[in-house]
Amino acid sequence: MQDQLHRAEARGAANHGWLQSHHSFSFASYYNPQRMGFGVLRVINDDIVAPSMGFPTHPHQNMEIISVPLEGALKHKDTMGNDFVIRKGEVQAMSAGTGIAHSEYNHSSAEDVNFLQIWVLPKANDIAPNYSQKEFSPEGRAGKFQLVVSPDGSENSVQINQDAFFSLVDLSSGNSLEYKKYREENGIYFFLLDGEIKINNSVLKTRDALATLRKEQITLQAIQDCGLLIMEIPMLEN
Repeated sequence: MQDQLHRAEARGAANHGWLQSHHSFSFASYYNPQRMGFGVLRVINDDIVAPSMGFPTHPHQNMEIISVPLEGALKHKDTMGNDFVIRKGEVQAMSAGTGIAHSEYNHSSAEDVNFLQIWVLPKANDIAPNYSQKEFSPEGRAGKFQLVVSPDGSENSVQINQDAFFSLVDLSSGNSLEYKKYREENGIYFFLLDGEIKINNSVLKTRDALATLRKEQITLQAIQDCGLLIMEIPMLEN
């Protein structure tokens, strides 16, 4: 597999009334044997939660969980004592390790919250649970790659227990960039937040995704103003 294009409309969909969700990979009642994940990337849920509603306290173990708010604010509380609100422009990461329980609720009583819930398999199991949350400036991703998730917290990113590197970039129409991998053996999952972009020979529109194992530099060309989430992750051994 070189490049594999995943169209937004091909994602799984769930309507729970208070929750509207689109699943990039098999999750809950959505099962697609062709979409079981990509490398250590296991879940990308594009969730819209109604005002004052949310996910009650529930447990996780041995999973890296990253939340990226796209609109609105999310109220987080967990068994480590963390009690925070995360907003658009911030990224939250949890290493569940030996076990953690948490809740996520829409912090607003009037407006929806839209966020990406991303799960990544850990590098090591049964570590001590960990939580981090940071704000990232729009200027830091305007026409350049802004590292937001890494294995060592470099460039003020949030840290996870995996050799994965997540970056955000905002590109203006007509502009282009070359993406170079942090680790040659990693795969990349490009997820277009909005706009339109050409990656290699594929054109992506809002919420489309492209999975690639290419080892060379990859060209990103903005067709329209766009925002892109880049998830560079280890692949699993066969």
